[in-house]
Amino acid sequence: MAEAVVTLKKGEGRSLKAGGLWIYDNEIDTIMGSFTNGDIVVVHDFDGYVMGRGFINQNSKIRIRMLTRNPQQLIDDAFLARRIQAAWDYRKTTVDTSSCRVIFGEADFLPGLVIDKYEDVLVVESLALGMDRLKEKMIALLKECLVADGIVIRGVYERSDAKVRLKEGLPRVKGYIGEPFDTTIEIVENGVHYMVDVENGQKTGFFLDQKYNRLAMQRICAGKRVLDCFTHMGTFALNAGIAGATEVTGLDISEYAIQQAQQNAILNHLEDRVHFRCANVLDELPRLAALGESYDVVILDPPAFTKSREATKNAIKGYREINMKGMKLVKNGGYLATCSCSHFMTQELLAKTIKEAAKATHKRLRQVEFRTQSPDHPILWAADESYYLKFYIFQVVDEK
Repeated sequence: MAEAVVTLKKGEGRSLKAGGLWIYDNEIDTIMGSFTNGDIVVVHDFDGYVMGRGFINQNSKIRIRMLTRNPQQLIDDAFLARRIQAAWDYRKTTVDTSSCRVIFGEADFLPGLVIDKYEDVLVVESLALGMDRLKEKMIALLKECLVADGIVIRGVYERSDAKVRLKEGLPRVKGYIGEPFDTTIEIVENGVHYMVDVENGQKTGFFLDQKYNRLAMQRICAGKRVLDCFTHMGTFALNAGIAGATEVTGLDISEYAIQQAQQNAILNHLEDRVHFRCANVLDELPRLAALGESYDVVILDPPAFTKSREATKNAIKGYREINMKGMKLVKNGGYLATCSCSHFMTQELLAKTIKEAAKATHKRLRQVEFRTQSPDHPILWAADESYYLKFYIFQVVDEK
């Protein structure tokens, strides 16, 4: 059956022409031919120039997600296998692959698909209808790719339970793909052991994107008193502990996360120096300041304060507040690590907000380094949505 042809309005498709993969509903002029949502369509510019092929979904404002710029390219098993192999080869070159993100959606030219590898387990997140129809094929092809390197996958778990699926007209689902298995997996990252719960943990079970940011903090935290805010499973706290911090406190509002963090401290024989407490960080930091507490290193790794452009103004207030509270607890000459995982909180906006927080607290900041997400979460230029994590390390000096 001939594929439907989508023609863009004149002057539209600017993101696509710059290297992006998305076409929005308001960019489309006509659709000629029949199709079912999730089918592959051919995309033409307003003047008939063929721009490539992608899958369509009329339930979504992101109407088309492009798979190839080559209009002659069939979207068959061989094509998908090449995409997967390229993604895996890239990871082998750039990161420790024992546990890593193997497929990062648009940044790997496989829009709407995320696959994380935790040792010998895969966790799959499907966020787009077209890719949802292909996910089991993609898993089979990835398994074949990994077997070629001697890696046998013992289980696959699906975590397609994000709210964004509702915008695609898809239900939120989670569960085994294939045979059931123990969903608690021990991984090792930067020399730290973690028990990862891929069934009940946040996202796909663990935040792999901060891997090398955590490693960078090991150098900073040796011999220091450390406060890790929004500790989740204790990741930054445990990196500080294993690096030789003298005392580490981790805070998180989730009782479940704190229990996981405490278990991970025991797993790494750090329970004597790394401690965790369930607390609302926004309330706890002023309480600690009032008690006269201070730390050599304060780490702020909050959840995204905004997941939409419209909520950015309130998010700025949130980031300013948390950074002010954190800075007040840093000893003169100590260090602050602070970050944002929101795509809409740009690097420029975050820097401006941190600068305002420093001014309000009469602190002077010396930038040690600026970092982004781990390379297994590559940033595809022109696909702005792939760049979300901004991570600063500062030395904090009193205004004296």
